[in-house]
This record gives sequence, structure tokens and C-alpha cells, in this order.
Amino acid sequence: MKKINILVFLDDAGKIVQIPAPNRTKIPVLAYLASKFEADRIYSEKEVNAIIDAWHTFGDYFILRRLLIDYKFLERTPDGAKYWIIKKEGDI
Repeated sequence: MKKINILVFLDDAGKIVQIPAPNRTKIPVLAYLASKFEADRIYSEKEVNAIIDAWHTFGDYFILRRLLIDYKFLERTPDGAKYWIIKKEGDI
């Protein structure tokens, strides 16, 4: 499988400047964002929002948080109080 270059979606500081539309590029960008979270740690919604906000430039952490959950990078409790990274196959 060909590795997708996501640099076109990042600025010089490594922040996401736009969300790609096709899944073949959207998923690697979301994986990049998910890599900014620590595994085996529980986050509050406020902490999740702050991390996402620090890694994008277009002021919409809501959509990025939703995409991280929809694409199974983040999980949360039903009340949204706790968030954590979902370990993928091959993660240590």
C-alpha cells in the first residue's frame, strides 16, 4: 500500500491547515492528530479540545474531535467526561 504524504495538509509548524475530503488522505491526517495523545491515559473533554486546538489552524476542534471518534482513533464515555486513544493493531 502506498504511503500518503500528509505534508500538504500541514503548515510549517506541523499544524493541520485543512481536513482532506477523501478517506485515503483524511485517515492519515487523523492518525497524525491522534499521535499527539498519550496511550494509556484518560483525558477530559477540555484536555482533548486543548490538544486538538494546539494542532490545527482553522478553529474547529469540534469537527476534529468528532472525526477522531467516528474513525475510531478516540473513544469516550457516554457522558463525554472521559476520552482515551483506541489502540490499533500493531500498537505497543
